[in-house]
Amino acid sequence: MAPAEVIVVDLVLIDGELGMVKLTADGVLEAIEYGEPSRYWTVKKDVLGFVVEGKYIRIKTVVEREEGICCGEFGGDYSRKDFVFEPFSEDAKNRFCFKLRQYLDSLGRPKRLLVFVNPFGGKKSALKIFEKQVKPLFEDADIQLDVQETKYQLHAREMVRSMDVSKYDGIVCVSGDGVLVEVVNGLLQRADWKTVFKLPIGVIPAGTGNGMIKSLLDAVGLQCCANSATISIIRGHTRSLDVATISQGNTKFFSVLMLAWGLVADIDIESEKFRWMGSARMDFYAIQRIICLRQYNGRVLFLPAPGFEGYGQPTSYRLYKEPPVSNNKALGYQGPDTKFEDVDEWREIKGPFVSVWLHNVPWGAENNLVAPAAKISEGTHVQSPYVAYLKVKAFALEPGALVGEPDTEGIIDADGEVLARGRRSYKCEQIALMSYDKLQVTVDQGLATLFSPEY
Repeated sequence: MAPAEVIVVDLVLIDGELGMVKLTADGVLEAIEYGEPSRYWTVKKDVLGFVVEGKYIRIKTVVEREEGICCGEFGGDYSRKDFVFEPFSEDAKNRFCFKLRQYLDSLGRPKRLLVFVNPFGGKKSALKIFEKQVKPLFEDADIQLDVQETKYQLHAREMVRSMDVSKYDGIVCVSGDGVLVEVVNGLLQRADWKTVFKLPIGVIPAGTGNGMIKSLLDAVGLQCCANSATISIIRGHTRSLDVATISQGNTKFFSVLMLAWGLVADIDIESEKFRWMGSARMDFYAIQRIICLRQYNGRVLFLPAPGFEGYGQPTSYRLYKEPPVSNNKALGYQGPDTKFEDVDEWREIKGPFVSVWLHNVPWGAENNLVAPAAKISEGTHVQSPYVAYLKVKAFALEPGALVGEPDTEGIIDADGEVLARGRRSYKCEQIALMSYDKLQVTVDQGLATLFSPEY
C-alpha cells in the first residue's frame, strides 16, 4: 500500500530540540525527534483541537488509559496530554494551523451545542460534573456551548418545544435519563419535528439511572462516566435509536428506554422518597419490595418478533390508531405508521404478574443489565424459569389490581416517569398523563439520532 499523501510537513523545535511534524491525508499526525521514537496521533480519535500560544502550537490530545477508574475529576477511560512545538516562522505556523483546522473541520464534528444541565438529578452533582469534567473538554475541542440549567421537571421539554434549535449541531443532556426523555418528547411535539429531530442528542451521565449512556458506552467497553461520554460527543459519531410510541386514545408518550408495570415500576417511583441516597435508593427499596412481594392481575398482548412465536397463547387483536385532531395544523409526530394487519399473529399472556418490563436498550441503569439481547455482558435473570424474556414488534398492556386487593392498583412507569397511577397507589392523588387502563406500544425504528462511540 502506497504511503498516504503528506498534507503538511515542517521542521520545528520540540522541547528546544530540532524535530519535524507531519500531517498526512489519512489523518495521522507524526512527531519526529532526534534520537527518540516517533510519536503518532490519529486526528479523528486522539486530537480534540489545538491553540496558538505566541510562537508555539499546542495540540490538545487524549490518550486511552490502560486501566481507568471512574471517580473524581480525573477518572475515566481517557486522560489529557498535550503536544507542544515551535515552528520556525510565522508563515510555517499559519500554514500548519490552516491545514490542521481544515482536516478537523472535514470530520463533521459538532461546533455548537445546546446543553441542558439538571442540577436536581441523582446526588445533585450535575453542575459540578459539567464545570469540572465536561466543559473543559468541550473548550479544548473549540465547541461553542449554549448552557441551559433546568429549573423544574419538564423544563427541558418546554424549552425545546418552542426555541430555535436550527443554529445547533446537537443537544446534550448533563443528567440522568430524565432530561433526555424530555428533549425527545419536546422535539417530537413540534410541527417541524421532521427537521429538528435530525439533531443528534448526547447524554453525559449525571443522574440516578443513566441507562441510555451506559448502554452506548458499555457496548464498546467504555466506562459510564462523563469523561468517556463527552469525548464520544466531541468525536461526532452518531447512531440511530428506535422510539416507542405509548398510546392511550389521543394521548401519547414517546419512550426511548423502557416501560414498566409491577415490581420495577413500584421500585422506581416509590423509592423517590429516598432520593437523597442517590442511586443506592433503588437497591435499598428493591430489598423491601422483594421481601413484601406484590402480584398484579392483568393481561399483556404482543406481536412476537421472529423466533418468539411460541410464547403465550394465540389471540386476535388489531392495533387501534386514533384519528388526528382535526383543524390543527401544528400537530407533531403522531407515532409510527404501523401496518400489522394480521390479527391472528398476536399472542397473549395472562397474569398474575410480579413485573412486566419492556426495554429498548440493554441497561436500565448503570448497575442494571435488564435486556442483554437488546440491540443498540450477561443478565442472568433472563435464564430464570420464572422469567419470560422475548422480543416483540408491538405490545398492549391491560393492567389490573393487586391480587387479593381489588381496590388497590399499581403504577405504570415509562422512562422513569409516572405514566399512570391506579387507585390507592403511591401518590395516587397526583394527576398522571394517562389513566390506569389499557395502552399500546408501537415502535418506529431508527427515528432518533444519538451521539455515540464508534462501534
